[in-house]
Amino acid sequence: MRPIIKKDVTEALEQAGVSKGQVLMVHTSMSSIGYVCGGAQTIIEALTETVGPEGTVMMPTQSWKNLDPADGVHWTVPEEYWQIIRDNWPAYDKRITPTNTMGAVAEMFRNWPGTLRSDHPARSVAAWGKFAEYLTSDHDLSNIFGDGSPIGRLYELDAKVLLIGVGYDKNTSLHLADVRAGYPGKHNCTEYSAVMENGARVWKEYETLFVDGEDFERIGTDFEKNHKVQKSVLGNAELRFMSQRELVDFAVGWIEKFRR
Repeated sequence: MRPIIKKDVTEALEQAGVSKGQVLMVHTSMSSIGYVCGGAQTIIEALTETVGPEGTVMMPTQSWKNLDPADGVHWTVPEEYWQIIRDNWPAYDKRITPTNTMGAVAEMFRNWPGTLRSDHPARSVAAWGKFAEYLTSDHDLSNIFGDGSPIGRLYELDAKVLLIGVGYDKNTSLHLADVRAGYPGKHNCTEYSAVMENGARVWKEYETLFVDGEDFERIGTDFEKNHKVQKSVLGNAELRFMSQRELVDFAVGWIEKFRR
């Protein structure tokens, strides 16, 4: 397969339905695409140029290793050393804290000119464009994915979700359905992250909804049976483009019916 250039990316985006002025939540796997000439930079340029300055692009920039070792996020460290992590993990700094397993595109995007990043120490997002400030402001510690969070604000803006070479297990918008749905076993959990508070690093405790996303692929499969999901191909990757509102509304009903 020949190298993929920006024109190929732009054409694939347009074929999937991406256009000027849209608000997008984007999840990307570079490795699934193949060789892209210019790498992550080419993907971001194509996205921002396709939606234009009146549009908005948002991506997850989570740094979930800034959570308590008891949550399993530091699986290589024996329990006897967990307190060292709690006492010394660097406080979240949205300017420099790297992403964890969000991919090369999201990692570059968090530093992209004009991009803003939210304040959540473990579950941040970054956004560029018209609604970037609105989407990333006031990301409450306890309200990671609910109404009023960046994901909830996407719903208000009637945003689109774009999956590039990834499945529904990476589709963060489904967590909004988690929050809105009622189902057996729904419960909160206590999390901890290193943050700056009053000029000092602290190991901050906060309560939030427990979510895991184990059934997200099943939700996506059933959603595609009866809802419009536009698709195109970029290299070895499939692009899937959908209404976030339609997806979330469907997922709420699905969760309430099937999750036990």
